[in-house]
Amino acid sequence: MSHLPTAIPVAVTAYTSVCAAGVGNENLQAALLTNETKLGRLTLFDVAFSTPVGELLTDLPEIKPELNIYDSRNARMALAALNHAPDDLRQTIERAKKRFGGERIGVIIGTSTSGLYETEAAYCQLVERGQLPDDFHFLTRHAYQATPRFLQLELGLFGPCFAISTACSSGAKAIGAGQRLIANGVCDAVLVGGVDTLCRLTLRGFHSLDLVSPNQCQPMDKNRNGINIGEGAGLLLLEKPATANNKCPRILAVGESSDAYHMSSPHPEGYGAELAMTNALLQANLQPSDIDYLNLHATATPINDSVEAKAVFALLGDTLPVSGTKGITGHTLGAAGALEAVIGLLALSHQFIPGTHGLTETDQNCRCRVIKDPITQQSLKTVMSNSFGFGGNNASMIFNHEHT
Repeated sequence: MSHLPTAIPVAVTAYTSVCAAGVGNENLQAALLTNETKLGRLTLFDVAFSTPVGELLTDLPEIKPELNIYDSRNARMALAALNHAPDDLRQTIERAKKRFGGERIGVIIGTSTSGLYETEAAYCQLVERGQLPDDFHFLTRHAYQATPRFLQLELGLFGPCFAISTACSSGAKAIGAGQRLIANGVCDAVLVGGVDTLCRLTLRGFHSLDLVSPNQCQPMDKNRNGINIGEGAGLLLLEKPATANNKCPRILAVGESSDAYHMSSPHPEGYGAELAMTNALLQANLQPSDIDYLNLHATATPINDSVEAKAVFALLGDTLPVSGTKGITGHTLGAAGALEAVIGLLALSHQFIPGTHGLTETDQNCRCRVIKDPITQQSLKTVMSNSFGFGGNNASMIFNHEHT
């Protein structure tokens, strides 16, 4: 294995989530502990085929008038997460601003479609009426940087601000980028995460690739036949380690790779996936035996699950408990890495292993120990989470939480 420098751990001082389970970590945790799917019928718009989706049915907050130019479902999804008081994210950011100053706090958000939902609606009006809506602004509603810029303005921050769009690894790569900004002294804290919302392009696009299941998805199951798409957000505040946050969980490493095997399929032997996990272990200075639980990417497509299972078995063996949670939330695409980072942190904080909703019988070619039902009162210290995207954009995150 090649040598990689040890990564500098960063503290996760607050984190929150929004998905089909609802707004806030308590709703997501409840769904995970009961292994209850939140997938259902699509209501946002119509498509010419049937598939369950992970749609957020809760009303979203309004954007304040002075930032209305950024108004989109994506921005509102991020704002709902930010404003959820029990998760303390906004308040923690305000405290960080007082300590570090707004110019020392960055914003990095992963997304795959950003405000495309609004652009689709705008172009529907163009077709019907011959002109775009007067209030449609591509750069502030659709473009990738729109959501991180909105969050920066909403919070009064002045540090580095950008988006990452590497398909389904976007949210995980945003976390890795935030860790590097802190490690290299560019920032003292970074708001990182991923936000993606349902839109026609992703549903129809994945359907055209024969990747969408008409039924409840079944990660790692012998009868799996495709994904269910969802929407959501995962937001985390990373801070440089300090005495004040020594009881907070840590991001140890984010290993990345790019196998570039095919535009929409991973390398059949899982080389890119295995390399991402290997790089994470090297940067964290850990051995495979140090991992207590792995949250799989597990999209429930025949190829992707098979490839990931090969890679996991080759590196981590057949005794490590692993599971996939997309049967509960749907595949939230550019938000998936960040949302599942939150799932990993919840598992660490509350000492449980999520199950794999939709799994009835594990694929006989999967040699991993896939957990079907949640395991509570499980001693966890170190957790890994995988996110793999189109084009071979792979990321594997490692979190640690010392319970004292």
